[in-house]
Amino acid sequence: MQSLKKSLPLYLFMLPTIIFVICFMLYPIFYNIIVSFQDLTIMNLKSGDTSFVGLMNYIEVFQSDKFPIALKNTFVYTISCIILQVFFGYLLALFFNMEFPLRNLFRSLFLLAWMTPLVITGNLFRWLLDVDYGVINYVLTGLHIIDNPINWLGQESTALIAIIFTNVWIGIPFNMILILAALQSLPSDVYEAAKIDGANKFQIFAKITMPLLKPTLFVIIMLGIIYTFKVFDIILIMTGGGPVNATQVLPFFGYEQAFISFNFGTGGAIATIILVILMSLSLIYLYLARKEETA
Repeated sequence: MQSLKKSLPLYLFMLPTIIFVICFMLYPIFYNIIVSFQDLTIMNLKSGDTSFVGLMNYIEVFQSDKFPIALKNTFVYTISCIILQVFFGYLLALFFNMEFPLRNLFRSLFLLAWMTPLVITGNLFRWLLDVDYGVINYVLTGLHIIDNPINWLGQESTALIAIIFTNVWIGIPFNMILILAALQSLPSDVYEAAKIDGANKFQIFAKITMPLLKPTLFVIIMLGIIYTFKVFDIILIMTGGGPVNATQVLPFFGYEQAFISFNFGTGGAIATIILVILMSLSLIYLYLARKEETA
């Protein structure tokens, strides 16, 4: 009883957070799962006259022509963005880990790409990639790299590449800052000992830097996957899922079903599928992280 009295203030301190999580996170998730098993459309939304349809919404999603395209595009987009963001973020982190004048200023300027609202960034890149007056086409044709302007966002073969390029530009500073913080926290005496023992730069990187950075990289990759997998705003602003579903991804597919076709049951099923995929990836991450700790 005495221990309960001592811990009661701690629970009261946590109460607002618990209420917030239940009301604004857990309840919407469970309600979405319930909706995914119902025939809920704009016609019966107000009356509440819904019926339980079991797995019919999921079957409808899996049988849709857009689903395999959206699933493939989502994984291609996510994997490409994560690889490029981590790679270039790591290179920039190595660069900014060195001492040189105005290092902090340039590091802050790089953060502007990540801090800028996505609506502004999406419209900026839509202008840069425009086929008629885009700066990128102007530079490429001026350097004679291409003969004619490319309709980056208007043709099926380049639209997804343009979206990936935009998101990579946004995400590089985030990865750079996290990796840079991890690099600056590495013990310097280990590197000094390795240099005394005659280790070259590649051996130091492979045997010291990468093993020490592995836990941080795991976290960065997992956060990046979750953030990138649920992409929606850039797609909506730049291409609207087109052309010909070239940039159709699962979150945008769910948005179309729920808020354009007003088929909330199917939209809920797609959202639940996304949740299951991300939870599976999170469980894989937790398993690998625990395995790494016990190794």
